[in-house]
Amino acid sequence: MKSVIYHALSQKEAKDSDVQPPGAQRAEAFVRAFLKRSTPGMSPQAREDQLQRKAVVLEYFTRHKRKEKKKKKAKGLSARQRRELRLFYIKPEQQRYSLFLPLHELWKQYIRDLCNGLKPDTQPQMIQAKLLKADLHGAIISVTKSKCPSYVGITGILLQETKHIFKIITKEDRLKVIPKLNCVFTVEIDGFISYIYGSKFQLRSSERSAKKFKAKGTIDL
Repeated sequence: MKSVIYHALSQKEAKDSDVQPPGAQRAEAFVRAFLKRSTPGMSPQAREDQLQRKAVVLEYFTRHKRKEKKKKKAKGLSARQRRELRLFYIKPEQQRYSLFLPLHELWKQYIRDLCNGLKPDTQPQMIQAKLLKADLHGAIISVTKSKCPSYVGITGILLQETKHIFKIITKEDRLKVIPKLNCVFTVEIDGFISYIYGSKFQLRSSERSAKKFKAKGTIDL
């Protein structure tokens, strides 16, 4: 076994390798210690038997990588916290129609860019599909039909949109909160009129971009 595992270096080999050949006892002790360290799960007798029969598969140890702690994303404010902080509250002195006319002009330019220019030969269906997924903040919208007669005819610039309501400012500087449910709205830009069926439009503005709307609307409120 000793002659198979190791053998003493000859003078020529030691000279070529530039090493000092160890004595036979030191070499044997080194090999036994190495095998013991590399096969910790084997008894000495089993190790001797393996050496007599076949090659020994040495175990190897891997360094365990430190698990990096995932950084927790900062949680946004809840709906209750937003209400308490009054983040979307519009002060009475700011509820003026004229203050939001520049916002309406920006919205019109945004829609023109979105539709690649509103030309007379532009397909109305294409504009309708774009508007249904567009951001409507700044648009002038009107209530044309509603199960509540007092809402019909209200027109103004859209200031805030939530899942269930539109909040608009009228020319009379009055802030109106209109529910989407059971109402039909119209949006007009450069002569093109699009209809919005509020009952089918109960989504947040950020969710509409991924929503697939039906090509044909419904006349039901």
